Amino acid sequence: MSQAAPSIQPAAERPLAPGAAAPATGDAGPPPGGATRPHGPGLATTIAAVLRKELLVELRTLESLPGMSLFAVTTFVVFHFALNRGSVDGDLAAGILWVTLLFAAMLGVNRLFVADADQGGLDAFLLAPVDRSALLVAKALALLAYLAVLELVAVPAFALLLLGPSLWHAMPALLAVLALADLGVAAIGTLVAALAVRTRARDLLGPLLALPLLIPVVIGAARASAPLLSFGHGGGPGARWLALLALYDLVFGLIAYAVFDFLLED
Repeated sequence: MSQAAPSIQPAAERPLAPGAAAPATGDAGPPPGGATRPHGPGLATTIAAVLRKELLVELRTLESLPGMSLFAVTTFVVFHFALNRGSVDGDLAAGILWVTLLFAAMLGVNRLFVADADQGGLDAFLLAPVDRSALLVAKALALLAYLAVLELVAVPAFALLLLGPSLWHAMPALLAVLALADLGVAAIGTLVAALAVRTRARDLLGPLLALPLLIPVVIGAARASAPLLSFGHGGGPGARWLALLALYDLVFGLIAYAVFDFLLED
């Protein structure tokens, strides 16, 4: 007679001997050695991705730049006929230039976070495993790009319609003033836009908060550029005003970086 083959039970179903340890399974805890979950992309990668998205959206929709440029050129035309003068120079020219650039920049500031808030992009960013400060830096860089394009249109139009002296010899120093003023507008504008975007009256609240904070930027930029816009170019930009602009940019840049996470949470 043939003997029956002994039945073989799977290891998982065999009864354990007294004192024996349970076999290891595939659902064991995290591996030894302090392994952690993988992190999201780095800060630079996130900034580059968000900035690329901002610029591509603006190129496809043209929501901010055409309005900013048209506002500046139209304002210069209004000043050209309202002043009834052949040309302006010095303090008057600097005041007209910087007040016009400031109000044109506010159009871009008001639209900086609107599309993200309305279409869910802001909530999606908050859920992503990335550094939230990347959104601040990317938005500020995008606003800087908008301001640079605005000034490429507005400054030649200003020189053509209003300015008496030639702007060519003053351009290197004027570019330094424009750069420092743009940094201040970008830092303050991005902070205020993030603060106002979730409110109902964001189109009104943004300018009301930003304009008082931007008064030192306008004063410093106008005082620094007034000698450059004078007949005969009476001198370079005042070092004191350039230092004031740089210090103001630094202070508000640090403030924006420190409080931006809390603004997104609220």
